[in-house]
Amino acid sequence: MNFRQFLLALRARFKIFATILVVAVVAAAAVSLLMPRTYNATASLLVDAKDQQLLNNNQRLALQPQERLNYLQTQIDILTSGKVAHKVVQDLKLADNPALRASFAREDDTPGALEERMADSLVKRLKVETSQSNVIRVSYPSASPDLSANIANGFAKAYLDTTLALRVEPTKQAATWFDEQLKSLRGNLEQAQAKLATFQQQTGIISADEQFDVENTRLAALSDQVAKAQELRAQWGSREQQARLSGTPDRLPEVVDNLFVQKLKADLATGESKLQQLATQYGVNHPSYENQAADNKIMRERLNTEMHRVVGSIESSSRQSNAQEAESQRALAAQRARVLSMKANRGEMAVLKRNVDSAEKAYDIAMQRYVENQVESHARETNVSILNPAVVPAEPSSPKIGLNIGLAAIIGALLGFCIVIVMEMLDRRVRSRNDLFEEWNVPLLGTLSAWTPSEVPALAGPMGGRLLPGSN
Repeated sequence: MNFRQFLLALRARFKIFATILVVAVVAAAAVSLLMPRTYNATASLLVDAKDQQLLNNNQRLALQPQERLNYLQTQIDILTSGKVAHKVVQDLKLADNPALRASFAREDDTPGALEERMADSLVKRLKVETSQSNVIRVSYPSASPDLSANIANGFAKAYLDTTLALRVEPTKQAATWFDEQLKSLRGNLEQAQAKLATFQQQTGIISADEQFDVENTRLAALSDQVAKAQELRAQWGSREQQARLSGTPDRLPEVVDNLFVQKLKADLATGESKLQQLATQYGVNHPSYENQAADNKIMRERLNTEMHRVVGSIESSSRQSNAQEAESQRALAAQRARVLSMKANRGEMAVLKRNVDSAEKAYDIAMQRYVENQVESHARETNVSILNPAVVPAEPSSPKIGLNIGLAAIIGALLGFCIVIVMEMLDRRVRSRNDLFEEWNVPLLGTLSAWTPSEVPALAGPMGGRLLPGSN
């Protein structure tokens, strides 16, 4: 069947098509008018991932797209949870509503069973939508426009209260726990500080590094002092040995360089020269000669005494250098032992200081966390706010009579088209000259024009239409 044949069939069976279309439209209108009206109220919530009441700046960073979607889905799950629904039932006192109580009450109800069924019904009928933004729309359909707006706003408020409770209650518990831990950590810090103070008092070490540097400097100075003492001892020992091996002390450098010895030698030489003159002039028995000889003897004794004294001073200086070296060796050994002891004390003190630092760091971290949770536990707002509260709808959301009638008209027309096609296929008739040629291949002799009885008076009358029926 081509399109022209379909139009001819539709024209021939237009009454059936029109009847089906009218019946569908009337039925849809009747059903739409008989259906109960449903009103839908919508509240909008703005969810901001950043919370300005947090002390920790790390939690204020912008979320990635996937993280934001996960966060919004979490908020939707909280919004549609049974806890929020129970709070809506309790806040709006829906269990005290006679009409709702009659529709949900049962004979075998236990305490709380009515509210449980009401909460489940609210969650099932609640509609939550979100888009690419941070706005969540909460809609609730109901036969009462006031009830629809109240429940939508009730869910928004209950969600805000629940979110605030979920935020505040854990922080309160955490603040209480950190407060208990702070007592223990404070005790550990005080104990570590007391151990360090006691160790410093016992060892006399205030600053391990500074005192260790001072003692190392002193050790280096003593080492230099010992080296110098050894060098001096070696020098005096060499001189002492030279003095002992030498039979004539007057050849020793110390004796030769001594000014008093040089003066005595000069005086003795002068006396010897004078004695020779007196011997030549007066003879050896002359009193002047004898007096001069006695003076020379005294000067020679004084010279010998002075030279022996110089030699004795060399020996004394050698012994003194030996004693000084021994004293320096003892001081160096004592200082070395002190430095070694300080190394051990320094390691122990470092351990004690690390214990103090660790205890102090743990205490500071716990105190910071305590302050953060203590501040956040007193939060009065969440990062969610009501953007647009639900208003009482003036028009019902369903049924939509115009839309239903339009859809019924389309469906009725399609159904009418189908019935016309089926009827035409079951009762095929010749409706045009093309049908004879295309369907049965019958030769066409001619065609009659449209029948007009008024143009043939002889055939006009009651039986004219039966004698020559019109054909196309």
